[in-house]
Amino acid sequence: MVLGILNVHLVKELADFAEEHQDWLQIFQMPSYAPELNPAEGIWSLLKRHLADFAAADLTHLTRVIKRKLKKIQYRPHLADGCLPPTGLTMGCSRVGVSCGVPAL
Repeated sequence: MVLGILNVHLVKELADFAEEHQDWLQIFQMPSYAPELNPAEGIWSLLKRHLADFAAADLTHLTRVIKRKLKKIQYRPHLADGCLPPTGLTMGCSRVGVSCGVPAL
């Protein structure tokens, strides 16, 4: 599990849960602001490029276009995969012998 410093991530119940399940749960604390470690930032960058010259008629139109553009990115895995290398993350995770894809901080 990767957590930021959002207030919800710091509540006692979550800390208790993590302590109870430390045999299988591994938590990585992320810095408060680290867009370079977040592959979603790359996806948003791709999306914003597609919307550069777009003017929505209303919120429904904007929502429909964003969903369509995200679906196109979803079906082109090389685009999403291209958002991982800058973060240092990798696909796949196993606690034994394989990197979990979380960079050392």
